[in-house]
Amino acid sequence: MKRVRCPKCDSFITFDETQYQDGQQLIFQCQNCSKQFAIRIGVSKLRSTQREETLDEEENAEEQGSIVVVENCFHFKQVIPLHMGDNVFGRKVLGTNINCPIDTVDPSVDTRHCVIRVQRNKQGDLQYILRDAPSNTGTFYMNDILKNQDRIRLEEGSIITIGATTLILRTAKSEE
Repeated sequence: MKRVRCPKCDSFITFDETQYQDGQQLIFQCQNCSKQFAIRIGVSKLRSTQREETLDEEENAEEQGSIVVVENCFHFKQVIPLHMGDNVFGRKVLGTNINCPIDTVDPSVDTRHCVIRVQRNKQGDLQYILRDAPSNTGTFYMNDILKNQDRIRLEEGSIITIGATTLILRTAKSEE
């Protein structure tokens, strides 16, 4: 299954790309804003440039770790690299100023939902600390809801739930 984004309202339309051939043009009409737009199935001329950017992001993700985002209701997966300092997670909406936006249609994910701070401890090891942003629906760590003052130290494989979306921490590879 593939998703395309409406150029007018930024909402997603899902379709089965295996039903179409390379070079075929598809026309969609957005259910939210009624905008009609077309896409062409196949390999983009920009694909090689996009791959280079993705490789750079993956290298950075190995340095500080990453978050694997799984939308429970909608079955989409994303990998968001972490950086030093505050990583603010929330639903991607036009005009929202967060550094780790999640592409989701899940309305229970706030535009500013939770924060994962990446920092080094006195020994120089990376630490991952979770807190609620605060959000309307709450942030859950291992099925326990966080209070506003809670700060939770995360480890490899920690499970965070925001709305109907699950975040899984992948820590940086330890240097040997």
